Amino acid sequence: MPDPATQSPGSAPSPTAFAENGRRVIRIEMDALQAVHDRLDGAFSQACERMLACAGRVVCTGMGKSGHIARKIAATLASTGTPAFYVHPGEAGHGDLGMITDADVVLALSYSGESDEILMLLPGLRRQGNVLVAMTGRPQSSLAREADVHLDVSVPAEACPLSLAPTSSTTASLAVGDALAVALLNARGFTADDFARSHPAGALGRRLLLHIRDVMHGGDEVPRVDGDATLAEALLEISRKRLGLTSVVDADGRLLGLFTDGDLRRTLADESVDVRTTRIADVMTRSPVTIGSDALAVEAARLMETRKINGLLVLDADGRVVGALNIHDLLRARVV
Repeated sequence: MPDPATQSPGSAPSPTAFAENGRRVIRIEMDALQAVHDRLDGAFSQACERMLACAGRVVCTGMGKSGHIARKIAATLASTGTPAFYVHPGEAGHGDLGMITDADVVLALSYSGESDEILMLLPGLRRQGNVLVAMTGRPQSSLAREADVHLDVSVPAEACPLSLAPTSSTTASLAVGDALAVALLNARGFTADDFARSHPAGALGRRLLLHIRDVMHGGDEVPRVDGDATLAEALLEISRKRLGLTSVVDADGRLLGLFTDGDLRRTLADESVDVRTTRIADVMTRSPVTIGSDALAVEAARLMETRKINGLLVLDADGRVVGALNIHDLLRARVV
């Protein structure tokens, strides 16, 4: 059977050729990552130390495919606690070099290490005193020799059968960029809350930033009746507040129990129950699932899902009912 990678352009591929080609590419790129992994050494640690000590920002730059990787590395660094941005080397040669201050570390990517657009920036960066970290596939290249720290991302082979399109090499460069970002994240003690502050929009921000107090009903909107109330009075409170539940509290506002729409259906199945005379304390759920106002809204969603419930009461540190919410509140906030 002919090798799918070397099949002539005019021949029709076999039914398995596409998948086999895909597996071949992944195997080659896995080998490339293993080679970079085995070679990671003190230079990597030096690069991290220089970036961690940087008083400015990490400025990432690269041409062509390396430029795309540099842009992604800058975005990853910036979102994980290391201020960073991307500068196009061509534009830098026409004025954007002024965006780079003497407090910045420059991370330059060029697999050949000979990209003219990057090399022409080096004299200006040197005069300014910038630390230069280079990521190349050729340790003897011009860029590698000029760098303060060189990260060797050379790979055994490109996945492209023509050895022309950057494939394994860009994967290796991206992986080393991720390694830098995560190593710096750990060194800074970067937390999920820190991550959320740089991701306020979208589902991720809502999951990490939105607290119960932001979505709960509070004050007069909280359904509550006292322990001596009748079932009819509790039903009226549920109807008024429209959350599908009511809290049952003592004179100090501390939680005694919970009564929900589901409890009502189960209670009415008992023919001996008279809604006008039955005390709510006799039919309520005691020790219901509750949550604190400082908890994340996503935790409320998790509780509702795991406990198969549609609403929660919110308590303060003294056990007083300070809020209530249901699944519709979480849906409106797009937490779920």
